[in-house]
Order: sequence, then structure tokens, then C-alpha cells
Amino acid sequence: MMNQSFGDPDRRHFLFNSAWGFGSLALTSLLANERAAARSTSQSQQDGLPQGSVQVLHHPPRAKRVVQLFMAGAASHIDLWDHKPELEKLHGQPSDFGEKVEAFQNGLGPWMKSPFKFQRYGESGKMISEAVADLGDCVDDIAFIHNMTGKTGVHSQATYLQATGFQRPGFPGVGAWVSYALGSMNENLPTFVVLPDHRGFASNGPKNWGAAFLPTSNQGTTIFPQRDRPIDDLFPARGSFTPASQQAGLKLLEQLNRQYAEQRQGDDRLADRIRTYELAARMQLSAPEALDISDEPQHILSMYGLDRIGSQYPDDINPAEETEYFGRKCLIARRLLERGVRFVQIWSGNDNSFPRRNWDSHEDLKREHGPLARGMAKGASALIKDLKQRGLLEDTIVLWTTEFGRMPSTQGNSGRDHNPHVFTNWLCGGGIRGGVTHGESDRWGFKPLDRDQPTQVYDVHATILHLLGLDHLKLTVRHNGIDRRLTDVHGHLIDKILA
Repeated sequence: MMNQSFGDPDRRHFLFNSAWGFGSLALTSLLANERAAARSTSQSQQDGLPQGSVQVLHHPPRAKRVVQLFMAGAASHIDLWDHKPELEKLHGQPSDFGEKVEAFQNGLGPWMKSPFKFQRYGESGKMISEAVADLGDCVDDIAFIHNMTGKTGVHSQATYLQATGFQRPGFPGVGAWVSYALGSMNENLPTFVVLPDHRGFASNGPKNWGAAFLPTSNQGTTIFPQRDRPIDDLFPARGSFTPASQQAGLKLLEQLNRQYAEQRQGDDRLADRIRTYELAARMQLSAPEALDISDEPQHILSMYGLDRIGSQYPDDINPAEETEYFGRKCLIARRLLERGVRFVQIWSGNDNSFPRRNWDSHEDLKREHGPLARGMAKGASALIKDLKQRGLLEDTIVLWTTEFGRMPSTQGNSGRDHNPHVFTNWLCGGGIRGGVTHGESDRWGFKPLDRDQPTQVYDVHATILHLLGLDHLKLTVRHNGIDRRLTDVHGHLIDKILA
């Protein structure tokens, strides 16, 4: 039955009479596969949706899908990836940058070495921190970019810039652009899925993955894997309807929507809403299976750090809790990617709550970065290894990013202030050349070593689109009289990290 169309009578009966009420969110007409198939290519093009990747690809792709790991709150490059021996020599001495420096808060205390030891890993000999030691096995697959620079030290604006390519609201998330350009590889799951921090949203919340002026169907679908109901409102409450009342309600809804569409021809908002309902109906069958990790073998669960599922954790931030929740999201991401989801975004850290549950380590960097980094590294390394052993890493891009870096000088006794001037991104898989470093920061990790040639988020976005077979200059949508694109009026390919 699971392979039959929604128009099949047996499936329709299953949807209407399941104890969970499958199909309750969808229009009756949309449950009939034959009617959905009757929509013509020309109509779909009028709705603003590309008709298959062949018609929108600008060159042969190296990758099909992307998973982005976003560290909300600003993870410190110099304590995770960008080793600075100079800070070890100068630790505790008054900081002198040789130029006027404006701190975001009061983070211009003495120089501070990393509280974490660094060690070489892999054939490339890449130095990374003990806090992310689990990724040591993966460094030869990774390209590190240490001269990333931003435009602001304000969390909300900097997060927008990394997530959408613009510093202000009203622009599509990078995953929405990919969804719009390439379409779906699995009509039963969303093209763009977001897995937030289990404690809540980061700065800007869902605006980071909204569709803005793109068709609404391209926005990210939010899933909380650790909750009893991972997807809000996908299923109705038990006992909230009978099969007869459901059919009557759906029939009325179909009539109202038909009337509305006839009166407002050319308005594609209803078409977008209908597609959303249609997807919801299909997801009621496919999403539970994709999110169910009970069939994963024990060695896979252990690899992702899922040996203590359901354990009770202390109130203080701790490595075991961070490992379980981030590892679960990474495993779910792998299951979604292998089932055809184009873009998965995984968030670590929620908004500025106290005590800290994010990477914004103004007070005590070791206390906050330690557990978050260890949990992230365990999950991320498992994801990379798992994708690789399944043959998926070769056409899947893994991107690690954060909104900006942190200062090499001290804030308070053991914290670090914001540093928008330089930070680190890394990528692997999907046409990325592993075991390399592109760009360097200066001897303190304060600014790019070559200040005239930093790497910007536009360059990362342009490179990802390129690997997906898309020219960032040509992927445009006219909005308010302007041909908008993900990279605004910027962006260059980072050739040195391409395999």
C-alpha cells in the first residue's frame, strides 16, 4: 500500500480512517494523485517553480545536496580551528593591536591563550583543539577557511548575513534558494529542512530560513527530532474528528478554495498553500519513518554519541546532553539526505539566554564552548564518516559556519568579546578539496592576514551554488524592480578549495 498513489481508493480509505487521521491537513482534491498530475508544466512555471534540474542547471554539478551546521552565538575560531601560538607566548600581557580597536562590549583585556590544547591530526597535519578532537579523523576531508570576515558584530544582523546573504530581514534563506532552483528529489518530504537547537531558536528565528519573495513552498520546514511531536500541526489530536466529519470538512474546503482561485486568477498564493497542504498529506506517511531512528544498528547510534538516549541531565550545560541532542540531529540529517532532502540546516545554540546555552561566551569560554564543541564535533564527525561510508559524501556538501568570531583579548576573567573582523568556516564533500586551508588570519586571530583579500559569505554561497551546478550570477528573481540573488552584487568562487 505504501507505494500506491494518493488517488487509489485503498490509500484514500487508509488516510481517512487511520487512528492518527492521515490526510486531515490536505484538500480532498489533492489526495487524488491523478488530479495533481493533471497540473501542466506551463501552470507550474506560472507558479514560479522550476521544472526539473535539467532546465535550471548552468553547468554539470558536483553535488546534489547540502547540510549546513550553524553555531549560533559566534563560535571562537581561535579556540577550535585556528591555532595561534602567539597567544600562548603573550598570555596575560596587555593587548596591543597596533591600531584603534572598538570592542562590542568590554573585551579588550589582556591577551588570552586558548583554554584548550591543540594537536595535529591527519596526513595534512592540521592543528585543531582538543574540544573538537572527534573531528581529527576528518580533517583530511575538510577545507578550512580562516580569513572569513563579516560586516557587523550584532548577532541578528550577522546571522541574517550568513543565513540569507543580507544583513536585514526580507530575503530568502540559502536553503530556500537551493529549493527554488533545483526542486525536490522526493515529493514526499520537504526540499529544505531545518533542525533548530532543542532549546529554541537562534537570533531571528524562522526568518533565517524563510522564503521571503520566493514561493512559500521553498521555505524551510522546522523539525524538532527530540520532541513527541517533531513537526508541529502535522497530525490532529486523537479523537478530534470522525471519518465522516473529516470528509465533509475537506469537501467544503475544496469548494471554498476553488471559488477563491476562480475569483483571483493570477494570484499564486493559494497555489503555494495548496502545495503545502499536499506535501503535508504525503509527509504524514513519510516523515515518521524518516525521523524514526529505532531501526539504526547500535554501532551507528554509538558513532553519533546516542548511547544514553532519554537520560536525565543536570541544569548546567554539559557534554553528554550536547552530544545526544546534536548527534540525534546529525543522524536525522543523514536519514533525510539519503531520502532526497536537498538542504538540511542544523543549529547549535539558542538565543541569548542565561545561563548560556549558546556560543556567545562573554563570561566563561571554557565552560560554554567545551560542552557545545564536544557535542558538535561528535555529531559532525559521525555525519561525515557515515555519509562517506554510504557513498553520499562525494555529492553532499557539509558546511560549518557561525555569525562571526571572538576576540583574542580577554573579556572579564575568562570570556571573549565579539570579533566580526575574522572567523572560520569549513566545508567538505561534494567537490570540495580536503586537507587544505584557504586564507589565514593574523598572528593573533584578530583580522585577516591579507586585509585586502578576505573571504566573505558571498564567496562561500557562490561556491556552494557552483558545486550544485548553479551560477550565482544567473540565479536571480526580480523583486521590487531589482534582480535579486543570494550573493547580492558580490561573490567569487573559492577556486583553491575545489577538488
